[in-house]
Amino acid sequence: MKKTIIAFAAILLVIACSKKESTDGLHITGNIKGLKKGTLYIQRIVDTSLVVIDSIKMDGNSAFETTIKLDSPEMLYLFLDRGVTNSLDNNILFFAEPGNINIDTNLDNYIAGAKITGSKNQELYEQYQKINSRFIDENLSMVEPRFKAIKRQDQKALDSLTAKEESNIKRKYLYATNFALNNKDYEIAPYIALSQIYDINVKFLDTIEKSMSPKVAKSLYGKKLTKYVADIKKQQEAVPATPAAASAQE
Repeated sequence: MKKTIIAFAAILLVIACSKKESTDGLHITGNIKGLKKGTLYIQRIVDTSLVVIDSIKMDGNSAFETTIKLDSPEMLYLFLDRGVTNSLDNNILFFAEPGNINIDTNLDNYIAGAKITGSKNQELYEQYQKINSRFIDENLSMVEPRFKAIKRQDQKALDSLTAKEESNIKRKYLYATNFALNNKDYEIAPYIALSQIYDINVKFLDTIEKSMSPKVAKSLYGKKLTKYVADIKKQQEAVPATPAAASAQE
């Protein structure tokens, strides 16, 4: 009886350890339709450079699977080395978080065709990108009119386009700020602040930083945002901003 109890306790311990490992790690599964051969590289940004943290050889099977250590939600890249071409369409950006995530795509539309499931932060990031792309498209739509206005030396048209561009940028920054504040319980909030509106007036970044939940504040991007805001404040205290510089950040 005693041996049975000990054995049962040992089984429970193994189960508990496996659950802990699956919680702390990132289990990635996926399929790249049409891929026969190549290598997948999972990358992260370290000091502004992409660093490989795992690789998967693909040979005859388009499905893939791997597990990596991931302590905090983080933007990662799934880079495909096709072996035969240097296609620009080869790096999928995805917001990974501990647990299970699945990435399905195809060889012809590797990035555009990607469907990523299993990550709440990824879901929120896609929502953000859907609206943010409208601001990007609006700016692009003004490139040709600006070129033509410069060519015919039409200052009135140039001033009008400049005003529209500035208005578009303000709306873009306002949307990013509100999105971060509305999603303060997720790591997407400090990520948006750091990657999209890092050059906005520090008072907005400070508001986002202070709104983060305790869990998010302890995350990778939460800590980075806290440090970034503190560094900006320290710089501003050392060198007071001129009225012109202060208004330019608003």
